[in-house]
Amino acid sequence: MSAFLYFIGLFLLFAINTEANSSNPAVKIFTVATEETHGLQRFLRSAKLHGIDVEVLGMGQKWSGGDMNHPGGGQKVRLLKQKLFSLQKLPDRDQIIIFTDSYDVMYLAGLNVIVDKFKSMDARVLFAAEPFCWPDASLAKKYPNTTVMNPYLNSGGIIGYLTELKKVLNYKEIRNRDDDQLFYTEAFLNEDLRLTYRLALDHKSQIFQNLNGALSDVQLITNSTTESPYLLNVVTNERPLIVHGNGPSKITLNHFSNYLNNAWSVKDGCVLCQEKKIELNDDELPTVMLAVFIEQTTPFMEEFLQQLLDIDYPKKKLHLYLHNNVEYHETQVAKFFSAYSRDYLSAKSIKPTDFISEGEARNIAKGRCTNSECDYLFSVDSLSRLQPTTLRYLLSTGYDVVAPLLVRTGQSWSNFWGAINSAGYYARSADYIDIVYRNIVGIWNVPFITNCYLMKMALFRKESAKAVSYIKDDLDADMAFCAYLRDQGIMMHVSNEQELGHLVNPESFDISRKHPDIYQVIDNKLDWERRYIHDQYYDNFAEGRNHSMLGRFKIMVNRVFQFDWAEVKKLCDISKMSVFLYYVSPTMRYNYKAWFQIVSLVKSFRDTQRAMAKAMVGEYLRKQMKKEDVRKRRLGLIDIPLKEVSLNWKWAERLVRKTDRRWAVDVRLRMKKPKNGASSQNRQSTSRKLEEGGQKRPKLLE
Repeated sequence: MSAFLYFIGLFLLFAINTEANSSNPAVKIFTVATEETHGLQRFLRSAKLHGIDVEVLGMGQKWSGGDMNHPGGGQKVRLLKQKLFSLQKLPDRDQIIIFTDSYDVMYLAGLNVIVDKFKSMDARVLFAAEPFCWPDASLAKKYPNTTVMNPYLNSGGIIGYLTELKKVLNYKEIRNRDDDQLFYTEAFLNEDLRLTYRLALDHKSQIFQNLNGALSDVQLITNSTTESPYLLNVVTNERPLIVHGNGPSKITLNHFSNYLNNAWSVKDGCVLCQEKKIELNDDELPTVMLAVFIEQTTPFMEEFLQQLLDIDYPKKKLHLYLHNNVEYHETQVAKFFSAYSRDYLSAKSIKPTDFISEGEARNIAKGRCTNSECDYLFSVDSLSRLQPTTLRYLLSTGYDVVAPLLVRTGQSWSNFWGAINSAGYYARSADYIDIVYRNIVGIWNVPFITNCYLMKMALFRKESAKAVSYIKDDLDADMAFCAYLRDQGIMMHVSNEQELGHLVNPESFDISRKHPDIYQVIDNKLDWERRYIHDQYYDNFAEGRNHSMLGRFKIMVNRVFQFDWAEVKKLCDISKMSVFLYYVSPTMRYNYKAWFQIVSLVKSFRDTQRAMAKAMVGEYLRKQMKKEDVRKRRLGLIDIPLKEVSLNWKWAERLVRKTDRRWAVDVRLRMKKPKNGASSQNRQSTSRKLEEGGQKRPKLLE
């Protein structure tokens, strides 16, 4: 009995599958691409993910259909026509053809879903639709209905039955340089053709979603924990099945591609990153040109040059190219190049006296690498601070153009842009902050990178990419380069999978000072601490650590200030009295860590104690005492007791006389008794609090 039921089940399953297959006609999918690009790779991945077998037409042929910035593309129509008329005729007229562009298109659903949606529409040939009448706007008035959503035809997506589609393709001749969208538009506007062969437009974007002019209609849903990110048309409340980044919306499509088609999800993270990963074999490492660019005065140059030596990569696999455009750094850079250039496979240095601009220097580096046995170019600016493993990691990602995420310490300033505006300048993407602060982790398609990146040079040996340059109009070198890459369809990426370094901030680096690096304690605190603070310094503040920090502090302060600690105890006692609130608290606040940092500086630079006293105490602390919240944030104060000190003014004068005279003038200025009748906002506030509490204004201690 069980065997009988088993065979009945198999029979029913076969019958169901047979019925399903008989109801679904044969479907053939085509696209046109004459060379392999990043856009084509993305398109084919999306098709493969949804089980769609796409035939690429024209691969390897010379493209003669013009560029996408102007009317053209007739070659696509001719290639499709040639292919369809070569197909063997089927006994029925139900064979369906799907044709889309490739470089800026992604499939978002399986073939059955697309075909079922098409069959539910009353059309034999369906074209994608958009809100713009292009390339001939004068034809807009000839459309049968311009009041609907997306009233105009777009040629980037076509689905229809073979018989009717061949009639449309054969209605007139077209040349390679003619415009494909104009060809289909004129066919659609021909009333006889439109009615006879039931041509229609996908006004509601049920299958084809064109992004140009419709960005406000779509929303990328990325925060779902139960399914992968998807695209939603918020006007129709439907999910598009094929998305097309037509016109200037290609950058938006690149952004969407970071998430769509299971590229990234909340649950699985960056799936696409794992798909592209490659393993490095130490015996077959690629040859890399290390291109170093010093284009502006840079703090902590010594550490930057040292990091070049620390790169975890065989120097016999590295070509060194160094462009220094700053006279201030030339002595240090020349000494470095003279000492280590022989360690590399080859080495070239360009000096400030050579008068070669940044754009020209970067073009020279790209040209040297392109025209030699050089697999990758690793561009590093002097503002970058990298981990030794950065180069190996970037090579292992498998991406052709990729940058490590580098951020200025404590800021959101980074080495990439998440989006650009219509003028080609910075615009913030929705996920920029999440990427910068690593709330989401992966490798992200972005429109602009700078400061540090790795490029695969096979890209630039193609005929179409030979025009890529760092010089374009009045743009900066990095902006010009990225603009060329976007025009050529070469995708740029930034990785925040690992913390690989940071950027230094050169804005306050003043080379007119004798020791300019010492003043970078605020703008480049991390690099400043690495140079001037001992590695184990912060261990003293670890919870539960037993140490005599206060004793060490007393010894250090005594060496510089020559304080009498008995007098300091007296100051602490005075600080508990009410006079402290009215006269001293608004004027003077210190904590042990701030004192200790200054003392350490002066001890390390005894020959500049006077300058340090003026700069660090006179300028820095005086400003920070007025901005308590800013001071705490910038100094990174840890949770240690705050010792507030108050004193009467005559007693303070006696204390000042006991201090080192080089410090006395500045201390006396800050502790100067206010003039009679003068009142500050803090004094008024404190006096009001005392009076409200029933206390009288205290007299100065004598």
